[in-house]
This record gives sequence, structure tokens and C-alpha cells, in this order.
Amino acid sequence: MSAQSKLAAASRNSSIKCVVWDLDNTLWKGTLLEDDNVELRPEAVEIIKVLDERGILHSVASKNDYLYAVAKLKELQLLEYFLYPQISWSTKVKGIETIAQSLNIGLDAIAFVDDQPFERDEVAHALPMIMCLDAARLDHLLELPEMMPRFITEDSKVRRLMYAGDITRKQAEEEFVGPKEEFLATLTMHFSIGVAQEEDLRRAEELTIRTHQLNSTGHTYSYEELDTFRQSDSHLLLVGSLEDKYGSYGKIGLALIECAPGAWNIKLLLMSCRVMSTGVGTIMINYIRKLARNAGVTLSAEFLPTDRNRMMYVTYKFAGFREVDKRYGLIRLENDLASVPAFPDYLRVSLPQIQPRKR
Repeated sequence: MSAQSKLAAASRNSSIKCVVWDLDNTLWKGTLLEDDNVELRPEAVEIIKVLDERGILHSVASKNDYLYAVAKLKELQLLEYFLYPQISWSTKVKGIETIAQSLNIGLDAIAFVDDQPFERDEVAHALPMIMCLDAARLDHLLELPEMMPRFITEDSKVRRLMYAGDITRKQAEEEFVGPKEEFLATLTMHFSIGVAQEEDLRRAEELTIRTHQLNSTGHTYSYEELDTFRQSDSHLLLVGSLEDKYGSYGKIGLALIECAPGAWNIKLLLMSCRVMSTGVGTIMINYIRKLARNAGVTLSAEFLPTDRNRMMYVTYKFAGFREVDKRYGLIRLENDLASVPAFPDYLRVSLPQIQPRKR
């Protein structure tokens, strides 16, 4: 790893979400266009399968013939592990940027594995936030802190399948002719909001660590902290789940509300970037607004701007929140609760059976 990549890795405060692999002399021994009988590197295959079980995704950035390479990956029974593979004669920098955009993740959440120092240096220079790894030195990759999530949740184990479902949805949307709402109606979506239970906390912690774009403050909370909030009489911790005809998105939303006498404050609201286009973030906000209105309390929210979460600020504004204060970078928003719209017709919503807290 170059000094520049080491510095980027040391400064990273998030875990790796996707490992991008070169093919020739990296995933397999040999050069495919010179010898069709390339040999898989067993250590690389083991790493791919172990990280897949941990919920870490994989893709490919390789200078190769696309059809030939894809056919070989399929023959080797590995194609299903690689999402949005970028196999062409373009630069690997461009390929990695395309993968990050397609997965809707930050470049700082990507690791790149390649046997060629030139390729690693080019990526490290253009994208210094990327963790670049030498394909000849993978012995301890599985033990790197960035590759070891604290918990492996049920969502982690099927994350690749969830993203594969996303690809199918995107293809269906591209082929659909008509308004966005009509397409969403074809998905038969079911959004569930529930009061967090103990078994939800591992995923809840993971959400605070992994979610950056639709995250109101960027704060992370540990399992222990979330469990304290779950049991607190002065807090409400909500979890959102989504599914449709293509499968489950898993648990994709989290809200932490501080319930003081006469006033509620949303301390944290986040939604997985995978559901950005479905409108469920607004549904979660409007549900909280209804609860607050029924409880006869005021409702505020905290928002801490980051370089990636402006979309959450826009979501708050569309839900009728207005900025009333800003101190030390933290913005306080308020909502007058005058008019809370009904949930959209294009999906079914299940709500928890809880009594509003009048505090």
C-alpha cells in the first residue's frame, strides 16, 4: 500500500463497503487473453466468499475484453459475486468511480486490489480516499479493521442479493413508460415502522455507521447506546423496513426521538441510500409528525451538515421544517405540525401499536 493510501486508510472513519478486484494476475493467475486456462487464486476466492458473508460487496475494474472476461467469471462460478463489473480498456479510476456511483456509496468505502504498482498508484493519486491493496499481499486482508464489521446481521448476510434486486428494479424502471408514481405503484411496496426491539440493535448500529447521505447528523451510535435509548422512558427509537415484489430491502431506516415534557426533538433520522427514490424517508418523518401532533407537543429536529447529507436537509424542508437556530454548526429545525399529508397511495404502510407520549 502506498504512503498516500495508508494515510487515507488511517483517516477513514467508516468501514469498507465494496472491494474492487482486478482480474489478470489478481483474481486469477495468468493473463486471460494470452491463456484461456487461467487458474483461480484460492486465497482470493476465500476472501470474496468470507467478505460476502460479512455484508461487504465486490466488483471488478479490469482492462480486458468484456464478453470474454464475463464468460470466464461465469465459468468459474464467480460472476454472481460481482456487482456492476467494469471491464473495458478505460482507466481503472473511471471504472471505480462508476462502481461507486452505481452502488451509491462513497469512494472512501472502497478498497481496490491489483497486482500492478502503476495501476494502484494511478488510483491512489486520482482517488486518495481509496484503500489500495497489493494482490501479492492478501494474507491479512480479512483481519483489517475496515473489513471486520462489529456485527454480522441478517441484512449483512443477504446484502449482495438486496443489491442484485436493486439492479433488477433499476432495469424495470428504465423500461417503464409513465410517471414515477405509476412505476412505484407497480412494485407493491410495503413499508413497516416499528419500535426498536433488542434484536434490531445490531442492524441499527450498522445503519448509523454505514449511512451517510440520508443521515441528519452523521453521528454513530453503539449497540450499548442504542439499547439505553430503547429502554429509556424519555426516548423513542424507531426502525423502518421495506420490501416489494423483487424482495426485501431489509431494515433501512432509523429514528431517535428525545421526548421531553411538551417538546419532542428528532436527534437522529437516517435512511439507507438504496431507498432514496422511494419516498419512505418522508413517510417516516410524517409519521413522527403525526405522533407529535397527537401527543400535543412541539417538534424539532437536529441537523448537522456534512459534505454528503444535503439530501436529508432537503427532505426535512419538503416536510415543512424551517430553520430556527444554528450554533456551532448544528442547525435546529422546527415543524408547526399544521398539516401532515396522508401516506402515498403507491405503497402500503404498517405502523407500530404505541400510545403517543404526553410529556
